Amino acid sequence: MSVRKAVSATAIGLALALANGFACAQEASPSFRVVNAPDSASRDMQADVPAATAPVTSDRPAEVSPTQAQAPAPTPDVALSAQQAALKAVLDARMAERGTVQQRKFREALAAFYEARQYAPVWIADAKWNDKASSAIARLERAGDDALNLRATPIPALSGKDAAVIAAADVALSESIAAYARQASGVRVDPLTISKQITAKPAVVDVARALSEVSSAADAGAKLASYNPQHAGYQHLRDKLAELRHAAPAIAQAKKRIPAGPVLKAGMRDDRVPLIRARFGLTPTQDNDELVYDTKVAAAVADFQKQNGLPASGTLTTRTIDALSDGEPERLEDEIIANMERWRWMPRDMGEERIEVNIPDYTVRVYRGETIIHQARVIVGKPQTPTPIFSNAMQFLIVNPYWNVPPSIIKKEMLPKLKEDPDYLKKLGYEVIPQKGGGVAVRQPPGERNALGWIKFMFPNEHAVYLHDTPTRNLFANGKRAFSHGCVRVDQPFALAEIVLGEGWTEERVKALKGGGERMVKMPRPLQIHIGYFSAFVDEHGKLQLREDIYGYSQKVRAALGLSA
Repeated sequence: MSVRKAVSATAIGLALALANGFACAQEASPSFRVVNAPDSASRDMQADVPAATAPVTSDRPAEVSPTQAQAPAPTPDVALSAQQAALKAVLDARMAERGTVQQRKFREALAAFYEARQYAPVWIADAKWNDKASSAIARLERAGDDALNLRATPIPALSGKDAAVIAAADVALSESIAAYARQASGVRVDPLTISKQITAKPAVVDVARALSEVSSAADAGAKLASYNPQHAGYQHLRDKLAELRHAAPAIAQAKKRIPAGPVLKAGMRDDRVPLIRARFGLTPTQDNDELVYDTKVAAAVADFQKQNGLPASGTLTTRTIDALSDGEPERLEDEIIANMERWRWMPRDMGEERIEVNIPDYTVRVYRGETIIHQARVIVGKPQTPTPIFSNAMQFLIVNPYWNVPPSIIKKEMLPKLKEDPDYLKKLGYEVIPQKGGGVAVRQPPGERNALGWIKFMFPNEHAVYLHDTPTRNLFANGKRAFSHGCVRVDQPFALAEIVLGEGWTEERVKALKGGGERMVKMPRPLQIHIGYFSAFVDEHGKLQLREDIYGYSQKVRAALGLSA
């Protein structure tokens, strides 16, 4: 339960006195031959724009919310009652406090909300919390269930009928409710502070809108909870967090750190085996030596390896020991919370039918509702050239694509080789096209050796990134698949094409377009695509899956939230 704060004597005194007197480059393609391209329905598939920015953590420019744009005109000067004057005094005192620019904006928005109400209390009637307040407080007391932190705005106590006491408590509860709503909608961590390659935009609710919606809702607590992501992926992590916290004491006892040592295979004997048995809740049979790494222990290790994205060999390797030791309850809890926070960056409406790429899982999935209708392995960007995180809408695909080589690759990789061999590009079959100003563009013609393979899936975006085939399909056999310059290489690309093009298209029909020049095929309607970064998620079997933090984003989010780094 949240700690309730008492109304300060200073605020009460002031209120009484006044009462009495808030990279892959997206190239410009050559002319296309359009194949069966019906008109596509145009609709906005982008993420909601944040209504406002963080009061503390974010330095991004504030955006005008619909509520702010339609704010009522200032009320004319009228004589205030003692209660109204007391409430205005509390707000004036808040405005006089020092703070950051964002904190002052938070207080200004709070004051504007009350001014529009002519400084009438929102949550208190007859010196008691009203039904709206009671419902909201019940949700605030469970803020920890969603890993929110309201220590800076604790739930106030309400004791006494004095106008100043009522005013201070009413304002304090509004602060707590607004803080919850803004944290729940993603204000705590600005994605751009984690990486410039993250342009996902959390739809942060502004103070006035949150207070207006909660105070007018039939169920204030439910409305407050609704600012958290409603996606199944978030809800499953939330449930796992609750399970982990409930079981943490028992887990901590079983999860003593496993020392380093030699690689263990079935049949070997080692002093660490009892610790491994305890980790998985295994006990040896009466006839077995507890120090023997038997097939039962090896099978449990193999299951753990599969769950954590490791080769499921059942052999106790150094990487497996590290993963077992990092699974301590506190670190696991923090990792779940960091991934819950990243769900707050996602659009609230991701689309009934959609494409999701999970970078740490090296997987693309196509969903219809919560059902996976297609899944394939992908290759993502190297840590030096990470795949960006954003949402967009896939609109068309291109068979037999040219690859227009990004300037960064020309400069860093091709020019040094051209100095050694002026015919280097010609030998590889690349075309060099002079540009105005003396520069050149380099492109690779369509064909079997083309870096994009036979097909690419287009969703024009600021990162110039897309999904595409690849001629180096042998790389899909690797467990770790961070090899690209930023684009996402897709296994089974023609199966994906059949899914996104819909009725009338089959793999065979798309493959029949191979050969010759570029051919563009429009999709019957745009399909939302979300490139995300979830190193902890719950699979379709209800099991928590953990993946390597390949770009270090989880570590940075944990640090931003004040958790384990």
